[in-house]
Amino acid sequence: MTLSFWRYAHLALALFSSLFLILASVTGIILAVDAVQEKTLPYKAADFNTLTLEKTLPILKKSYPEITELSVDYNQFVTLQAIDEDGNDINAYIDPKTGKKLGTPVKKSEFIQWITSLHRSLFLHETGRFFVGVISFLLLLISISGFVLVLKRQKGIRNFFSKVVKEYFAQYYHVILGRIALIPILAIALTGTYLSLERFNFFMPKDEKAKDKIETSKADLSKNNKVSFFKNTLLSDVKKIEFPFTEDPEEYFIIELKDREVEVNQGTGMVTSEKLSPIRAQFAALSLDLHTGRINGIWAVILGLACINILFFVYSGFAITLKRRSSRIKNKFKAAESNYILLAGSENGSSLRFANAVQKQLIAAGKKVFLTELNNFKAFPKAEHIIVFTSTHGLGDAPSNGNKFLSILKKYTQEHKTLFSVVGFGSKAYPDFCGFAKKVDALLENQSWAERFLPMHTVNDKSAEEFVEWIKLWNAKNQVVLSATPSLYNEVPKGLEKLMVLDKTPVSETEHTFLLTLRAGSRTKFTSGDLLAVYPANDNRERLYSIGKHTGNIQLVVKLHPFGLGSGFLNKLEPGDTIKARILKNAAFHLPKKAPKVVFISNGTGIAPFLGMIEQNKAKTELHLYSGFRMETPTLSAYKKFAGIMIEKQHLENFNIALSREEEHIYVMDLIKRDASFFINLLQEGGVIMICGSVQMQLDVENILDELCLTSNSKNITEYKRNGQLLTDCY
Repeated sequence: MTLSFWRYAHLALALFSSLFLILASVTGIILAVDAVQEKTLPYKAADFNTLTLEKTLPILKKSYPEITELSVDYNQFVTLQAIDEDGNDINAYIDPKTGKKLGTPVKKSEFIQWITSLHRSLFLHETGRFFVGVISFLLLLISISGFVLVLKRQKGIRNFFSKVVKEYFAQYYHVILGRIALIPILAIALTGTYLSLERFNFFMPKDEKAKDKIETSKADLSKNNKVSFFKNTLLSDVKKIEFPFTEDPEEYFIIELKDREVEVNQGTGMVTSEKLSPIRAQFAALSLDLHTGRINGIWAVILGLACINILFFVYSGFAITLKRRSSRIKNKFKAAESNYILLAGSENGSSLRFANAVQKQLIAAGKKVFLTELNNFKAFPKAEHIIVFTSTHGLGDAPSNGNKFLSILKKYTQEHKTLFSVVGFGSKAYPDFCGFAKKVDALLENQSWAERFLPMHTVNDKSAEEFVEWIKLWNAKNQVVLSATPSLYNEVPKGLEKLMVLDKTPVSETEHTFLLTLRAGSRTKFTSGDLLAVYPANDNRERLYSIGKHTGNIQLVVKLHPFGLGSGFLNKLEPGDTIKARILKNAAFHLPKKAPKVVFISNGTGIAPFLGMIEQNKAKTELHLYSGFRMETPTLSAYKKFAGIMIEKQHLENFNIALSREEEHIYVMDLIKRDASFFINLLQEGGVIMICGSVQMQLDVENILDELCLTSNSKNITEYKRNGQLLTDCY
């Protein structure tokens, strides 16, 4: 059966039963708390499980002249109904070792009785009990279908408890807590179903309805009557004892045990008759113990937590469903008339979100676009370009709406040459990163009608920044230009962190750059080279700034642009203000740990992460800083002062400055040419060059470095890039 079947079955069952599951869970939590509270009462005797009837009955007879009945409840509290030496009626909890009265049995409070009735029957008597039984059975099916979904997600039982990639809160904890709570929830569902069936005599054979107990033959009794029954029978095995009215040998003890009822001669202690309880009744008692947690406080706590989890599953399940529906496909044009065909393979709707964004832009540009799932692939008569956006499920498998694509592709041939591009979405936490997308790309390449438009592109953890890299490649080859702003492809951010402004340098007519220092929470982890995402208009428009870690705080270097949304917003801040933002890990642009030498190249605001890396250089790696500015300013003076301190501490080797608007008109590229042999040797010896600033500056620097490499018979700059010796973070 397909993944889709299990998913839709899981959802349908949850939809139908959600309201009643919420009701049953809330009442179940209250009853679990009551069961735990009962365990705290001081009515249980010490060493109760070692007491035999031979030890306890003589003590009770000595203390109470006339005893009617003794009962032991599920808490192992012993209740005695008797008359004491003063002729007073006794109905009390007693210590079976001494006969001492411990307390008086009290009925459950009206509130607990009300909750119990609601939990069992919804106040609808037998009809309600039947309905609760149906809901218990549905919960059992929901648990089983959920278990199958996790198995398919984790690729088998061996990986059941392996790492789950966190896509978003509801999805992650739905899986994590589902694995943890599976067994107790299965126990609740299974026992609840059995108790309901037992209530309506579902398991009782027709010939057993008239006679509910099975008598043991006298021959069997004689075999077992070698020792007094009282000697080997534990009080913990007893449910109830009816005492003889007189000392007449014909009057017997009637003792109800967990699995049978016996009559015992009060003089000899021998069993005179025995009736075994049916197996179904024993199962019913066990089911009641497991369902209520009444026999064990720890199990009662586990059941209460499982009920809390059920409430969370109702919430998270609907949150997941709504998230998937929010990314559902909407088409303006039909497949037969569309020139652009977008095929989406998505397990939870995330990759479909990117496809939707591209579809809207293409339509806005006047193109006819049709977006559909991978499994709906067919011959598209007017298709000029097919773009595949697909995630990978499990360990290299297709998502549920793309699991037929590989076979369908072989059946349908496009009647004309069609360009294709593939964008794969996945997580590098899995070994088969974008595994299915790679299969799709390889298969399309082998189709006679398919012509590659762009190399396959991969996106890790739904990164809008990585997706934009594909957009840039698309824009370079296509007349239809798509937006390369990451915020367009990001979801509206939630759970942003509050940051406090500690300091901000002023701007002036000659100084348009300012330093902004922010304090993050004590638990926030970040380092120089990470990115700060700011939302200046409190919407999904995002502005990214490179972080420099300075004395444990976030330091940004920002250039104020006329009418700049982000820079204008940050420039208006004052010390003491707070903003909401989030920190994005940018591990590809952290200070290398093993490089023998590192050169930092920046212009303008690109110096920010390098200042932090220099300060954090506790290992005293040989660092060289090359920076380009327009002219001498107070901010540049502050950089020089900082660099001098770092050089003294051996955190920095030198600070090379290029001033483009001063008399000499020197650019960073001029400094690189001046130190050509140094740069060539650095690359050949395994050193790393890091560039941060404008994209144009990056291209100019790379061209100069490529020329230097070629003239020195070295590798070209592309090979050093592949080797991780040229790292860039430019904008």
